[in-house]
Amino acid sequence: MKIFKPYLQALAAYKPPLEGRDPARFELLDFNERTIPVGEHIKQALIDYINSDRLQMYPSYGDICTQLAGYCGVQESQVMITNGSDHGIELIFRGLGGVGDQAIIPGPTFAIYSQVAKVEGMTIVAPEYTKAGGYPLAAVLAAITDNTKTIVAANPNNPCGTPISNEQIATLAEAAPQAGILVDECYFEYTRASAKELLDRYPNIFITRTFSKTWGLPSLRFGYILTAAENIEVLLAMRGPYDINQLAVVAAKAALANPEYVERYIDEVMGSSKPAVEAFLDKLGIDYWPTVANYVLMFPADPDGLYETLMQAGILVRPRVDNQGRKGLRVTFGTRAQTDKLLAVMTEYFH
Repeated sequence: MKIFKPYLQALAAYKPPLEGRDPARFELLDFNERTIPVGEHIKQALIDYINSDRLQMYPSYGDICTQLAGYCGVQESQVMITNGSDHGIELIFRGLGGVGDQAIIPGPTFAIYSQVAKVEGMTIVAPEYTKAGGYPLAAVLAAITDNTKTIVAANPNNPCGTPISNEQIATLAEAAPQAGILVDECYFEYTRASAKELLDRYPNIFITRTFSKTWGLPSLRFGYILTAAENIEVLLAMRGPYDINQLAVVAAKAALANPEYVERYIDEVMGSSKPAVEAFLDKLGIDYWPTVANYVLMFPADPDGLYETLMQAGILVRPRVDNQGRKGLRVTFGTRAQTDKLLAVMTEYFH
């Protein structure tokens, strides 16, 4: 006997290709992570907590929301911590929509948006990003109905690195006051672009962020939501009191207290590695989507061959396709040393 909701039984699990990713064997340029270990101060904070013999206790989060509010430049009442940003995205979709409601999710994009919308039984409309036009604002606006409950505005979008401006986000918020505008800012530290200044004007804007990318803590699962205080009260009623791992909070507090390790890494990735890769692609005439993020979606003539060559050289990248089914490779920008290795292998491959 089938006991789950019928539409859930038709879904497939989201299974990213995580197996075999050994940092001792490969340069991990495939998941847009921080490509080098975190600072020693974070490791020591975790060791100290473990040695304090409190693992048998329920988590107590202390002033982490105060720290995050100060870091983000918002009120503490506008902050809620989550078990990674995926958790925040799930809570927002679950709170806003249900069976038969509409979600507008421009694509190609991060698979978790559609996954959680489908779990709620929502109908998905997917206007297409274009290399020339970027975020499909006109198509999104045309798709809005009274039944629209969630509109995704990833900033920037994954896998293509396309930004959306605050003016465009405000237009969405005004056009669909009955819907939540989900602004995913998981790459915020790389772009420094944020819709936080819109929160006081538009209570239907929800910002999600994470410590999984720049901060280098994806295995601990720590993220947060920024939105109007009245929304936070509802989201807290949905979130469990112990949903966030205590070790994640310990690491996040240590990271926020000593952000220099992140700032140095960002300077190297965005100031040196990103322009070096883009200059290489331009020189060889390899097509790619303009990006403001720490990754690029490129389309070499033989993506499968290049993928295999890079893997044999100890470099992992991520195969992706665009809206027309054109196969490409998404490459994370790492340190300059990692970038030089990448470019050396690609130079030999193409010549």
